Amino acid sequence: MALARNSDSEEHLHSTFASRYVRAVIPRFKMPDHSMPKDAAYQVISDELMLDGNPRLNLASFVTTWMEPECDKLMMEAVNKNYVDMDEYPVTTELQNRCVNMIANLFHAPVGEDEAAIGCGTVGSSEAIMLAGLAFKRKWQQRRRAQGLPTDNPNIVTGANVQVCWEKFARYFEVELKEVKLSEGYYVLDPAKAVEMVDENTICVAAILGSTLTGEFEDVKTLNDLLAEKNAETGWDVAIHVDAASGGFIAPFLYPDLEWDFRLPWVKSINVSGHKYGLVYAGVGWIVWRTKDDLPEDLVFHINYLGADQPTFTLNFSKGSSQIIGQYYQFIRLGFEGYKNIMENCMDNARRLREGIEKTGKFNIVSKDIGVPLVAFSLKDSSKHTVFEIAESLRKFGWIIPAYTMPADAQHIAVLRVVIREDFSRGLADRLITHILQVLKEIEGLPSRIAHIAAAAKVSDGEEKTAKMSMQDIAKYWKRLVENKRNIVC
Repeated sequence: MALARNSDSEEHLHSTFASRYVRAVIPRFKMPDHSMPKDAAYQVISDELMLDGNPRLNLASFVTTWMEPECDKLMMEAVNKNYVDMDEYPVTTELQNRCVNMIANLFHAPVGEDEAAIGCGTVGSSEAIMLAGLAFKRKWQQRRRAQGLPTDNPNIVTGANVQVCWEKFARYFEVELKEVKLSEGYYVLDPAKAVEMVDENTICVAAILGSTLTGEFEDVKTLNDLLAEKNAETGWDVAIHVDAASGGFIAPFLYPDLEWDFRLPWVKSINVSGHKYGLVYAGVGWIVWRTKDDLPEDLVFHINYLGADQPTFTLNFSKGSSQIIGQYYQFIRLGFEGYKNIMENCMDNARRLREGIEKTGKFNIVSKDIGVPLVAFSLKDSSKHTVFEIAESLRKFGWIIPAYTMPADAQHIAVLRVVIREDFSRGLADRLITHILQVLKEIEGLPSRIAHIAAAAKVSDGEEKTAKMSMQDIAKYWKRLVENKRNIVC
């Protein structure tokens, strides 16, 4: 006679880690045939997630990793609200509209007291940039068709330092990307060179307020003035989009006199990331247009099957409401004063870290004093060891710090970059400096990996490559090494 079998709940009750659910291997790429208790499922996933890096020590990311418990609670209470159901959740919609108007006011949009700003929330700056680019492309097409001119060859002018989302926009929406190349010591868009590349098919010029590579603000004011002159000479209407993903919530508080926003007449749209220095968890961005005329009406859809007429201009449809609510909480909780205090503290900690790195005598500082609070730095002597080795060695302390080479034409420059967020304290800055010193001491006692890489990097005539080419080879070597350690399914 078969013995009676314990129920799943009884079996799991005695010992979590002795239960068959934890002892058995769970299929990785196929749904399991049978269910498991909720606490077992939690434990299995929680155990795997322990191997992730610590978000607070992920200094590669600009994205917010800490919010107040009260805001966490508000966001969890709204986790089951689909933002697109505007008729069912009218208050959430109203909070988004308030955020758009607050941001437009912060960026000096020409909006009257009783007027509504033109803009919307997105899942991040990538979506916001896609929407802005589509608006520019459609406006350009409309002008060309009205003049009886072809519309089959649009282009956009950017610096080579733009974030990958600009390349995605160009490829996905069939727009030629014309990049202004960088040079050693100058890692942002050169306004004069950008305007030289503008032609009758240019839909806009994209300027970055806070370069991903060095945190530097591009000179939007000079770009605006040069474009104004070119438009007056040619009769064109080439305008500017400002990618303020990182700097949009920094410049208004730290550099209020800096002209980069709608105070400049040729700036027609601006995006900003709420989940970066807007101080909200990942999943929220914003796009604001100067006036209603800058967003073509035929790009706005009107739906009514959710209960009322709803205008919508997004690339996706359903999305959560939590981040919108989190953004509104931060705006009213902190106010202008609170944001200013936080950004000043971030800059103070960036200066502290910068000074500590400079005192080692081993690095050149690549980032600038004015810009996003980060520190980008390169080795003075890369003949024996590289920034890639330093980044790898810092991992053992838990720090996640990226090492990378600059875009064209500065690929031979390799740097480390530390992003300073709200939750990166003075104590952590001092601890990081200590660990950098320790790593430097350790690698100086190790044999050089450069010699091994350089020995394999010979040109066809047997001569060794130049220093510039060698650094590119080293970067490729480390990239392959890192990729080989990954097992990612996309």
